[in-house]
Amino acid sequence: MALPAPLTPGEYRVALVCLGNICRSPIADVVVNARLGDAGLAEHVHADSYGTADYHVGRPMDPRSASVLRDHGYDPTRHRARQFGAADVTAYDLVLAMDHDNRRNLRDLGVPEERLRLFRDFDPQPGDGVVPDPYYGGDDGFRDVLAMVERSARAFTEAVNQEVVPT
Repeated sequence: MALPAPLTPGEYRVALVCLGNICRSPIADVVVNARLGDAGLAEHVHADSYGTADYHVGRPMDPRSASVLRDHGYDPTRHRARQFGAADVTAYDLVLAMDHDNRRNLRDLGVPEERLRLFRDFDPQPGDGVVPDPYYGGDDGFRDVLAMVERSARAFTEAVNQEVVPT
């Protein structure tokens, strides 16, 4: 699966989007940026997270998301929830939705189809492409989301390194 070309040469911007921006996309933001940093790509590639709804704008991530990240050596402290809006449509080279509903919402906002994917399109394990929302469940759901995100982030980082980063 080829990645869309960068809108700005030498820079690649990725938006990671779920519903409220307190569970799935913040976990993905933290993990993807950590993977990009580990791979030496942070200078060229940056990921941000958003929600399609405004329920939690300005708030930190769900404490269970923060806890699972901390338990696995990540720093969740910088996150504050934001809503993806019309101005963001043209600001990102690639927009990765956590599920089909959010993908549909992003398409309705005007994100071009060629720049819109599901985050788990990068997951090497088969599945339905969805990062399930753990909000109404227990801690196991957050651990499952982290595992999916880590696999997908690893594959995404490899794809960006091969297809996008200038040599």
